[in-house]
Amino acid sequence: MNIRPIKSEADYDAALAEIDRLWGAEPDTDEGDKLDVLLTLVGAYEDEHYPIDSPDPVEAIKFRMEQMGLTRKDLEVFIGSRGRVSEVLNYKRELSLKMIRQLHYNLKIPLESLIGSGLR
Repeated sequence: MNIRPIKSEADYDAALAEIDRLWGAEPDTDEGDKLDVLLTLVGAYEDEHYPIDSPDPVEAIKFRMEQMGLTRKDLEVFIGSRGRVSEVLNYKRELSLKMIRQLHYNLKIPLESLIGSGLR
């Protein structure tokens, strides 16, 4: 097994090509082990060079509203008054812990998507 650290875009591209070649290798074989190591190296390189920003909580709420065909009025039971819903959706008020819990449990919005605004 000839594996090297990924230090450049050329190394990254070569690792991706090798992963593509090894994809589907049986676990606990030389090729399967090489695939596991390469995936770990590529993941670490991508985390450092291509970080993904945390999701925006308001955008997560709006996305779920669209998916479920909900209106702002439908959110009142989870967030509060019509004014409070408007404040949240217009970035004038952060989500409280209670709002986050309500949205997560009732609309199944992942906590990771809702916590980006901070907790009060």
